[in-house]
Amino acid sequence: MVKLVIPEPVSGGILLTYRCTNECKHCMYACSPRWRSDWINLRDAERILESISKFFRRQYPRDFSRVGVNLGLHFTGGEPFLNFDLLLELVKLAHELEIPSLFVETNCFWCTNDEITEKNLYRLKEAGLNGILISANPFIVEQIPFERIDRAVRISRRIFGENALIYQDLFYNQLKMIGLNGTLSFEEYLSIMRGRDPMGLYAGLSYPSMLLMGRLPYRIGYLYRKYPAKQFFSESCLKELTRNWHVHIDNYCNYITGYCAGISLGDARNLEMMCQDGIKLEENPIIEKLISPGGVGRLFKYASEEYGYREREEGYISKCHLCLDIRRHLVEQTDEFKELKPREFYEHL
Repeated sequence: MVKLVIPEPVSGGILLTYRCTNECKHCMYACSPRWRSDWINLRDAERILESISKFFRRQYPRDFSRVGVNLGLHFTGGEPFLNFDLLLELVKLAHELEIPSLFVETNCFWCTNDEITEKNLYRLKEAGLNGILISANPFIVEQIPFERIDRAVRISRRIFGENALIYQDLFYNQLKMIGLNGTLSFEEYLSIMRGRDPMGLYAGLSYPSMLLMGRLPYRIGYLYRKYPAKQFFSESCLKELTRNWHVHIDNYCNYITGYCAGISLGDARNLEMMCQDGIKLEENPIIEKLISPGGVGRLFKYASEEYGYREREEGYISKCHLCLDIRRHLVEQTDEFKELKPREFYEHL
């Protein structure tokens, strides 16, 4: 294989920034208050949105507005409401380009009272926003008071109706069940759920939203069974790296698929050309290894022999954990792999 064919995206999100009010233990993109305040350039965003609009016109009926996690386009981060003016401009632009199923994702830090919450949501709806996705989980409430999340749910349901989504309902209902007010440490959450609803705790930690990648293996990997590296050597990442649904484009214009943060398939400002011509694998050796049969094993062998990577004695909770740990080591050793970016992602795990 000389080139990797990049399929046209059918749904996705744009990260306005990696900067966030929180540093959640499970964050796939290692977002944090410690990131620089870099925001996507409006001109770059316009170019990217124009391409997305062309792709989506071939995929969706005209005026399609139903919101779903894997439908249409969402604005996210980091925390997009840290720059409300930019978020509002992007919603207007996307609406003008008739991009369907347009919604925003938020941790609700800004929902300090009803008036502010209603005002911001109505302004976004008037600008063309179809819905909202509200993050609710035991990691968010370590720093965001639960009543702000609850307020956002109540008001969003009134404004957006069925297009007000909670991600995830299971965690939201757990936090309502225990009558949470204010914040709660993850350790306290574990203790409470073990005592009151151990099956609910098990369900939460194995829920699809708890993807075993990103920051999670390093912060709460102790909760999961670990395996030696060879357990994953036969795995390939072709499926993830050619996935056309729920792709992400970050504020540096990196095109990211399969939730594989820290791997850029290329510059999303050239997305139409990427989808037409593919990307050259000789220029992306890490991607070339990962998409081949036994790709994870190939990457392990290469990193071990060429860059001194050593297997973790405690093991790995997933193939994504192993892949990420290898890539993290490579970034610490060299800057020659252009597909491993942004480099700051690896610094904030």
